[in-house]
Amino acid sequence: MEVISRAIHQEMNWTQPNAFKEEYELKSGASLLGSLHFRSSWGTLAVAETANGCWTFKRVGFFATRVSIRRCDSETEVASFRNNTWSGGGTLEMPDGRLFRASTNFWQTRLELANDRDELILSYKDIGGLFKRTATLVIEPAAASLTDLPMVVMLSWYLMVMMYRDSTAAAGATAAMG
Repeated sequence: MEVISRAIHQEMNWTQPNAFKEEYELKSGASLLGSLHFRSSWGTLAVAETANGCWTFKRVGFFATRVSIRRCDSETEVASFRNNTWSGGGTLEMPDGRLFRASTNFWQTRLELANDRDELILSYKDIGGLFKRTATLVIEPAAASLTDLPMVVMLSWYLMVMMYRDSTAAAGATAAMG
């Protein structure tokens, strides 16, 4: 695997190689930068791997959901993401007090992440895929000095996948009621 920070000024793409598996790859050209896979098609526990490390993400809670972030070899939480259901997005809280704000559009087809100085860190565009999810990731120059960049990148795609799952479930529930 290549290091994510070396690809900041290049186009990066998330792809789902197999429509029947909840597994995703982040690539820049032919270089693999990271992978995210869910342990179960129905569960929220996912493992993210990069050349810089390995993390687990798990959504907990029902009304006030949050994502617990841990290193793969530890039970200690290294950060958490608090979802803001009513306004879209949420806040990534780091142990040292740094905050990153995630925002989405109404249709949840876009995600942007900004630091506590309101500088854009990363964004997604060209989000699509009826059967296999894909998106183009843009990492902004303001992210170059972030030591936590690999974890933040991997978490951002986890959030995109969870938003897609939530919107699909809501559409199915609405269709069942109608």
